[in-house]
Amino acid sequence: MSRTAHLARLERERLLALERRGRARAEALAVRQGIAESVALSAARGAAIEAPPRKPHRRQAGLEWLVRQGRLNDQQKRAGERYGTYYRRAGAGAALGSSLDIKQGDNPQGTPLTEVLAQAEARAVAAAKLALYRRRLHQHPTLLAACDLVCGQELTPREAARTDREAGRLEAVLEVALDLLADEGGAPGA
Repeated sequence: MSRTAHLARLERERLLALERRGRARAEALAVRQGIAESVALSAARGAAIEAPPRKPHRRQAGLEWLVRQGRLNDQQKRAGERYGTYYRRAGAGAALGSSLDIKQGDNPQGTPLTEVLAQAEARAVAAAKLALYRRRLHQHPTLLAACDLVCGQELTPREAARTDREAGRLEAVLEVALDLLADEGGAPGA
């Protein structure tokens, strides 16, 4: 290889490296702009977004946001976390189909039948505990809706409501509901 060809090859490699760096920078800029736009839209819809320095943005759950704002005490927080855990666990996964159709090795997800049954049992236990919590709230639709939206679906009051006034009302109703759940001693059925 001649010296001229060698220099041309080195120049071409240098130019390709510069082009790759330029594309990487443009892609990084586009990602940053996309994240900024998503964060701005979520914030406009009422989501609580935490932006710690040098870390990625993280969406705060409704209970977490209310606690950080100093609007819920520790007992209310624990009651809301329990309600939310049972709410999500009771609604998790697909419903168990008919056991008449199950044959050995007939599970398309590859999950062993014992695990499927254990998951179904855990959902049933969570549903029973959630039902106890709902009875503590006297099946009151407004109290249940507040707990379902903020504790279960992890929405902030602003995300769950259409207006700031409704968000304030939802927050007040949630505090009453969590006080009722916290006053019962913590454990369902107590």
